Amino acid sequence: MTSRLPAAVAALILLAGCSANPAKAPSSAPVAAPAAAAPAPAAPAGPGADDNLNAVAWSQTAIEHDLIYLQTYRDAEARLLAAMADPSWDALAKDDRVAPAKGLKPAVVLDIDETVLDNTPYQARLVKSGGEYNEADWAAWCNEQRARALPGVVEFTQFAAKHGIAVIYISNRAKDLDQATLANLRKEGLPVSGPEAFLGLGTFVEDCEQIGTEKGCRRQLISHKYRVLMQFGDQIGDFVTVLANNAEGREKAVTPYMAWVGTRWFVLPNPTYGAWEPALFNNDWSAPRDERRRQKIQSLRFD
Repeated sequence: MTSRLPAAVAALILLAGCSANPAKAPSSAPVAAPAAAAPAPAAPAGPGADDNLNAVAWSQTAIEHDLIYLQTYRDAEARLLAAMADPSWDALAKDDRVAPAKGLKPAVVLDIDETVLDNTPYQARLVKSGGEYNEADWAAWCNEQRARALPGVVEFTQFAAKHGIAVIYISNRAKDLDQATLANLRKEGLPVSGPEAFLGLGTFVEDCEQIGTEKGCRRQLISHKYRVLMQFGDQIGDFVTVLANNAEGREKAVTPYMAWVGTRWFVLPNPTYGAWEPALFNNDWSAPRDERRRQKIQSLRFD
């Protein structure tokens, strides 16, 4: 015999069944639309990332940068008079010394850009604009005559001049920038005198074949009139001719003169530009910027 549930219990069971199996809404009932996706954030305005940003920022703001220059020029000044007193002392590489140094007037030879004058404002403009070096903009910057003297160089060159040592600037600034460059040097208090004070790119040297932008011919020109006590620069090419601008060629050029570094040759830092950079991408400036960057990354060590 089947027992019958009380009416109240039966009603509860019926309600529970309705709750567990809700009826579908009729097809005509409105359905809520899914929430719209949030809009993607706008791309930041201005140029994209620039490989030169940290280099320029360090050169302009790091106190360590200035201390390296002060340290270098002060050390050179402390050694200068002893070098002048030694008649056998000469800072020209053997290929550049084409006339005997004995009895010649003493001189110091300095590169200009990033050795004597600070051109990082020009580099900063390129970072801001996203552009790259070009001769027209560079010439315009030089003609502004606003480059500042780097720390220690004014004191060193004035000390040299005071002791009868010629101060000669060999630069790869074009020869037609000579007047603007000399004016900038004078404005910053750097000594300028004599016809060989500024030897820019394009200086004619008889019986010497110019190799690209190498400075060998101009150093040979100086060797006829001066015994060079010291050389200063931010690139190997400021001291010796580099025939092959790759890791092996650069090392080969400087190896015979390693003992001169810090005594006759004084090398200054320049992370913003220089021959070291194209050496990383086979000197191919025609390659797209991204490809050059890829090859630079490939050159990094990871252990």
